[in-house]
This record gives sequence, C-alpha cells and structure tokens, in this order.
Amino acid sequence: MSNRLVAAVKTLFEKQNLSKTSVWALVIANIYPITGVIFFNWEVFPLLLFFWTENLVIGFYTVLKMLTASSENAKTAAKFFMIPFFCFHYGIFTLVHGIFVVAIFGSRLADSGSTDIGSLWQQVINNGLIWGTLLLLVSHGLSFFQNYIGKNEYKQAEITGLMYQPYGRVVILQVTIIIGGFLTMLLGSPLIGLLLLIILKVFIDIITHLREHKKYQKAY
Repeated sequence: MSNRLVAAVKTLFEKQNLSKTSVWALVIANIYPITGVIFFNWEVFPLLLFFWTENLVIGFYTVLKMLTASSENAKTAAKFFMIPFFCFHYGIFTLVHGIFVVAIFGSRLADSGSTDIGSLWQQVINNGLIWGTLLLLVSHGLSFFQNYIGKNEYKQAEITGLMYQPYGRVVILQVTIIIGGFLTMLLGSPLIGLLLLIILKVFIDIITHLREHKKYQKAY
C-alpha cells in the first residue's frame, strides 16, 4: 500500500513538473518562514515583510531577463528605454506596497513612534529576514538559469511581456497574503494561522511559477 502511495505521489509530481529543481528550491525558500514562526516567534508583520522582500528579488531577475533577452525579440534600443522605465515604475509599485505593509501591520513600530529605515532594517536583522531573502535570491536564480537560460526561454521572450510579467504574479500573490494577514491578525496571530498563510503562499507560488514557464514550452 505504501509503495503504491509513493508511486502515485511521484507520478503526480512528474506530471505537474514538480520534480524540477527550481520548483523544489522555491518550496524550500518559502518554507524558511516556518522556522521564523516556530523558533523566532514571528508574528504577522515580520512574515509579510519577508514576503515583501520577494518583490525586490523578482524585480532584480526581471531586469536580468530583459538584459539577456534575445536581440531578435528585444532590440538594444528597446532595452535602453524599457529597462529604466521598468525600474522606475516597478520601484514605485514596490515602495507603495512596502509602505502599506508597514502602515497596516507594523503596529509595534508605530507604537514606538519609530518607522524610519533604521528601525525597519533592525526588524530585518532581528528576525533573520536577510537569510530568507538570500534563499529567495538562490531560488529565483536557479529558475533563471534552469528555465530562462537553460531551456532557451530568453529566445522567445519579448521585452514588453517581460516588463509586465512580474505584476500579475505579485498582485495575485500579495493580495492573497495581505487578506490572509488581516485574518491572522484578527485572530491574534496564532501559530496555526501563520503556518496556513505560509502554506497558502507556497501553493500560489508554485502554480504561478509553472504557469509562467508553461507558455515557453516550445521545441527548439
């Protein structure tokens, strides 16, 4: 019975492309906050701050994708204009999102009257967020080299599509997380609520990751 179950799970993973290294790296990076919740007593704010840092990681690799996109679909002149525009526009988007997270969920910072950059950085250090962000960098880096470069996605990618690509993923993911954050906060940040929020984030991340790369599955 157990052998059949293992075989069934393995088959499911293979059919859904979940055996790929980049997907497992994504899962591991997103499971990191579980250690924060269990061992560092993370509440809603550190968790959402960690999830927010992924916006920066996604933006970084989007710029790399735009830079390395094939000249057949992404002319040098287009890159020269679109990359700075993306950095500005996406930067504003990320900044506003970060301000929202701090204003709504950073109640302890607000209570202390200190919501400057130094205080936020102290939150990052105290909660070990920098290590989680490094894991996200590695995870998205593996996907970049395995899928975008290794599977020739860069030959199909168009500069305009790459510029808009992060927004759909980030908006769906972050809206879901913020709603979950509100519900968890209303419940007093219970352990189970935070863990369920992390699991929900991992699930959405996997789905959006697979959909993002599915459109590039063409023979070369």
